[in-house]
Amino acid sequence: MPSRDTILAAVARNQPDRLPMPEVPAFVSADADLVEKFTNVAVSIGSRVFPVKGMDEVKRILLQEHSIAKRVITAFPELKDLGEVSVAADADPHTLADVDLAILPAQFGVAENSALWVTDAQLPVRVLPFICQHLALVIPQQNIVPLMHQAYAAIGGQAYGFGTFIAGPSKTADIEQSLVLGAHGARTLSVFILEEE
Repeated sequence: MPSRDTILAAVARNQPDRLPMPEVPAFVSADADLVEKFTNVAVSIGSRVFPVKGMDEVKRILLQEHSIAKRVITAFPELKDLGEVSVAADADPHTLADVDLAILPAQFGVAENSALWVTDAQLPVRVLPFICQHLALVIPQQNIVPLMHQAYAAIGGQAYGFGTFIAGPSKTADIEQSLVLGAHGARTLSVFILEEE
């Protein structure tokens, strides 16, 4: 018998007893107001948060906040007069290098760390939220979950080719402990929380 087969046979004979999987506790958050918790955390890491009643308010705020934006890409047909409505999925990412503002939906948010979950279903091109200068994400208020435990439970059963959590504007202080905004992504993040009607 070759040594490889001898080793594999020894491993097969010496398996530990099977044990049941441990019980995963039900993690709960003590925070009653998820929107308030989300907002406080988001603002503390540099995001701007706007509770809004509809897309008209989103449009009005974006026109005020980003009046000098030259190239705007939006995934919302209601905001088509602000800029281009989406881009082709097979677009060359290099053609997006001059995007000033991208306006995209987020699938859900997490109150504990203000992370927003975005997949390729919301992104026409994966690089868009990272290559733009300014990013605006829109999320329905009821889609904010308390903890990452609920977030992972939600994304575990989904089918997606790409997904990412985005929290706050891009920043780093690795070099000489000097804070740099926009080092790896958007320089600003505006979060629009659509209030329930």
